[in-house]
Amino acid sequence: MPAGWSEESTTIAEVKERIRAFLAERGWESRHSPKNLAMSIAIESAELMEIFQWVDSNQAHAFAVADPDRFLHVRQEVADVVIYCISLANALGFDLAKAIDEKIENNERRYPAGGERRRVTERGGGGHERS
Repeated sequence: MPAGWSEESTTIAEVKERIRAFLAERGWESRHSPKNLAMSIAIESAELMEIFQWVDSNQAHAFAVADPDRFLHVRQEVADVVIYCISLANALGFDLAKAIDEKIENNERRYPAGGERRRVTERGGGGHERS
């Protein structure tokens, strides 16, 4: 049953706890190793990408929201990815909000506002740098 959440009133801690409780109620924690969760993130991401696979980038937004069933599918796949990411943070015991904050600060140093914008191909390595 939905908890009536919204972005304006729900904390990451509440989301983490609900996911943890959901897993515990079903006895699924043992299957949620970091390796399995990382694989699940990739799998669910691929399912999300599949929705947009043959859609022109300029049409992707309109395509996603035009059909209510498709938009529901997009939202559910995004939720799957986020749930697995939060589950990985739970499994490894780190503060997800702090990790996000640290990552944004790192990106702010690497890519200062108003700085020269470089294309991914100009960074070298096809954008596959460890960050």
